[in-house]
Amino acid sequence: MADLLPAELDCLVERGPVSTMALIAERSVTDLDRPAALQLGCDVRRLLDSALPEKTIRTAWVGSTDYAFDPCKEDISPRAWLERIESAWLTAEFRHAPGFVPPEADPVTDETLRAAVLRAMSPVAAGLTLADEEAQRFNPLPLAGLVPALEEMVVQVCADLGYRLFLRAVKLYAVPIDATSRREFVALGERFGYPERLVPEGLHGD
Repeated sequence: MADLLPAELDCLVERGPVSTMALIAERSVTDLDRPAALQLGCDVRRLLDSALPEKTIRTAWVGSTDYAFDPCKEDISPRAWLERIESAWLTAEFRHAPGFVPPEADPVTDETLRAAVLRAMSPVAAGLTLADEEAQRFNPLPLAGLVPALEEMVVQVCADLGYRLFLRAVKLYAVPIDATSRREFVALGERFGYPERLVPEGLHGD
């Protein structure tokens, strides 16, 4: 929320989360570096190509980011919401570069990496579950269990996307992380090729 431009804040209030996410997707093309801008499109396509249930997509994505952007507030299904995001992103990409060719979604399905992500998640799963359950008490449109949804994301869709959403959730809820988990998180980020500060920035010590 703090990163939204004034026009996006106005849109969120006046038109709702779906239109606002479309604006954010458009802005990502020019405001983010190219790898990050392309990553958004890949992540959305990975989810759209998956067989993941709608409620799991909603829980994993919305529960790891910001409830303000929950598409169900507008009675729009998660996949229809993702299609709107992808359409806005593609339109902006084509406007920016008429010859743009969308990258392949290329989900990470390596079983070794999937297992490594699940191992990294395990020590903090209880803390994240408790924090999420507390948050759902105040959510008028409560989500299903966050940790199981993230695990499904890792196993059924993409280990990389599932891990990044897990990290966002841990940081969002300020779940305490001990030194061992911090080292494991950073090492796993290195295996995925993340920028150096992406993993440790925002983590909370126990």
